Amino acid sequence: MGRWKNIEKIPAPHFIPKYGPLSGMRILMSATVVAAPFGAALLSEMGAEIIQIELPDIGDPFRRQYPPIVEGDKEISAGWVQNARNRLSFTLNTNMKYPESKEIFLSLIKNSDVWLENMVWIDKLGISEEMLFEVNPKLIIAHVSGFGRPQFGGTPDICNKPSYDNIGQAEGGYTFLNGFPEPSPPTFAAAFYNDYLTAMFTALGIAAAYANVLKGGMGQVVDIAQVEAQARVLDDAWTVWANMGIVKKRFGNKVPIFQPGGIYRAKDGRYLSIGAFGNAVYSRFIKALDLDLDYFNYDAAGATREAVSSPIGQELEAKTKAWIEARTAEEAHQHLKQFKVPSGIAKTTEEIYNDPHWHSRGNFIKYTDETLGKEVEAFGFVPKLSGTPQRVWRGSPRLGQDTDAVLSQLLQYSDAEIAAFRGKGIID
Repeated sequence: MGRWKNIEKIPAPHFIPKYGPLSGMRILMSATVVAAPFGAALLSEMGAEIIQIELPDIGDPFRRQYPPIVEGDKEISAGWVQNARNRLSFTLNTNMKYPESKEIFLSLIKNSDVWLENMVWIDKLGISEEMLFEVNPKLIIAHVSGFGRPQFGGTPDICNKPSYDNIGQAEGGYTFLNGFPEPSPPTFAAAFYNDYLTAMFTALGIAAAYANVLKGGMGQVVDIAQVEAQARVLDDAWTVWANMGIVKKRFGNKVPIFQPGGIYRAKDGRYLSIGAFGNAVYSRFIKALDLDLDYFNYDAAGATREAVSSPIGQELEAKTKAWIEARTAEEAHQHLKQFKVPSGIAKTTEEIYNDPHWHSRGNFIKYTDETLGKEVEAFGFVPKLSGTPQRVWRGSPRLGQDTDAVLSQLLQYSDAEIAAFRGKGIID
């Protein structure tokens, strides 16, 4: 054992092209599904080299998320196709009671800048932060969990609770605020909103810690909790409660503190969202509806919660609804656009995809998926970078596609050693 002490670290990028502002970063990822992996995915688009550890014969459950894209006898999750691009798949039994697993894992740690995990039970696998920092003092250890690691505080039994996207939304305070007022129940946002939000904080934390290492600093632990990521984006909910004793509540599709602000049903059954915060844009809205600005003045009808709920404020809301109901969503949108009043139609993915604006900005890209063996189309990159643009160097990998290459090229194992690992079930 201790083989990791005798191997030289091979810098990144080794397996991927050199591109983007994060070229040179290597992330070893022991994480599945979305909350942690999407953070790595964002960094990979900017040049980071990602090696995902997947369990032999099982892989990331995200590979099997419904619905699948099917090509003959091959199929893979549409979500995997979108978000698992730009990564290497390395199969490994991560139970450290097997000496071979421990040796391989620590050798990977020595060759990595970041270890990203969302397993929660790493201690049970025989992995400790002290062990990892001994191997690589400049390592960034990023933990993603529902409720955070006890070393940063918190009640251990809560920190150890399992969590998923909808749990993070609920326990982080978002679900209670989302939906229509009682007696309607609260609702959670679709499309794994909390998972993706958590991943963005994950990417931010890793990038900040990596910048510190590049300036000569040492490695450190980055702790990301789903509930805290959710809580951080609740606007003024915490200052309103802590300083005013007010619990914010659900208000549906109508903004309660200014108007116009809400979602309205148009004549054609589509929905138009309008937001006009501030006296100048409010005045333009009143002119757009050909209303009397002296009567519906900003302070009386639109500036505050009290103004919105006043009789004149409610009268303005009724006229707004009637005006939109008399027009198609597109007619209302185009008219408001002429007056520079912000509005937007609630669009489907089909409508967005068919809009030339989105294509002209390069938002839909094509690449070959490794499982399907065919070209697929997916969403592109956010944000846009002028000098160091992102790229997709490869589509999502087959399970274990890169195991042999990583073992032989990065860790310098022989073909015979690799065959022995495979025979013992350590790798696929």
